[in-house]
Amino acid sequence: MAYWLFKSEPGAWSWDDQVRDGVAEWDGVRNHQANNNMLAMKLGDKGFFYHSVNEKRIVGVVEVVKEHYPDPTDESGRFGMVDVKAVTAVKTPVTLAEIKAEPRLGNLALLRQSRLSVAPVGDEEWRILCAMAGIEA
Repeated sequence: MAYWLFKSEPGAWSWDDQVRDGVAEWDGVRNHQANNNMLAMKLGDKGFFYHSVNEKRIVGVVEVVKEHYPDPTDESGRFGMVDVKAVTAVKTPVTLAEIKAEPRLGNLALLRQSRLSVAPVGDEEWRILCAMAGIEA
């Protein structure tokens, strides 16, 4: 299993929206690296749901329930999407400031490529972040 981080502006698509809908398409990605990350996703992979913009914090966990397929909102036909379902809210949201303050997370893609909307999370990083969030890894 691989782990990921999905960034979303809460005004456009929030954790509450994800929970309400249960399963949702992760569409609208127009960055080749983020798209390649979604191409690498497999059924059952887990990801953190991260509120970007003003909040900048991990608020939940999602699971990939449909692997990469064409995004009908992309007229160029170059980009795809995956479907994810809400798994659990975190007990303690983990802020970007807290992530930056944890030396063991120094290589986290979120910090190295801050504009990337879909990024990988390593196994050890996943365990650390789950502990910080008060949830089981």
